[in-house]
Amino acid sequence: MSRDALVAAGLDPGDVAAVIERARSEDLGTSGDLTSAATVPATATMTASYVARDNGVIAGMPVLAAIIDTSLTDGRLENRVTDGDRVRPGDRLAVISGNAREVLAVERLSLNLLGHLSGIATATRRWVDAVEGTGARIRDTRKTIPGLRDLEKYAVRCGGGVNHRRGLDSAVLIKDNHVAAAGGVGAALDQVAAAYPDSGLIVQVEVDTLEQLDEALAHGATQILLDNFSIEDMTLAVKRIRAAAGGVLVEASGRLRLADARRVAGTGVDFLAVGALTHSAPVFDIGLDMEA
Repeated sequence: MSRDALVAAGLDPGDVAAVIERARSEDLGTSGDLTSAATVPATATMTASYVARDNGVIAGMPVLAAIIDTSLTDGRLENRVTDGDRVRPGDRLAVISGNAREVLAVERLSLNLLGHLSGIATATRRWVDAVEGTGARIRDTRKTIPGLRDLEKYAVRCGGGVNHRRGLDSAVLIKDNHVAAAGGVGAALDQVAAAYPDSGLIVQVEVDTLEQLDEALAHGATQILLDNFSIEDMTLAVKRIRAAAGGVLVEASGRLRLADARRVAGTGVDFLAVGALTHSAPVFDIGLDMEA
């Protein structure tokens, strides 16, 4: 059942299983849970609830199910929420029952992953709410924890955000170092066009100044990333882009702050690139409470 849920979420069951196995091995080591082995009878069973300690948005329930399916010999998990749901302190997210030692062995693993992914979803939702009604969308970056990118990008989707390219092989993004190596924005765009003719690849170019913007437009850019522009320059840049060419997608990036999100969106950009969704989101507080 957890496999189907992972596939429905756009996650690769094999990749998720590998993450779980690495994390479980890291926690249990070679000797297992020494404390539970000494204090919990081998045949004892327990029922416990995953409980929200804060307001937020949940992500990772299919991952939780996969943890239980692969770690408990006769475990049962009853979900009370689905990914993307808003929750409040005290809300029960799921109820787990099974062998007590096995449940305790995956307590921290399950809380770590569920809390991490829900933290990303919660942070994303705050940004999405901040720009509601403007037409702008919140987009993630590749600033992810190695090995967890697909899970973290899934959590962004649960929070209402949209994903940028998954990896370097997903699309072309010409950044400052590429521009320097190529000899300019226009030269970089021309070289990409020559390297991938009629490929259908998404090509986005980062510009730091209005002069670079003009060069990008002159060389047929279809997606432009405005990096570290002031609100005033961003407004001018968007107007210049809309006047010069139709259908060009515009993204704002560069140390964006939640407090400024609505002003940035108000300039008319299509996307706000927010690396903090994945590299700085606080863990969402969840507890596992044993039932009497």
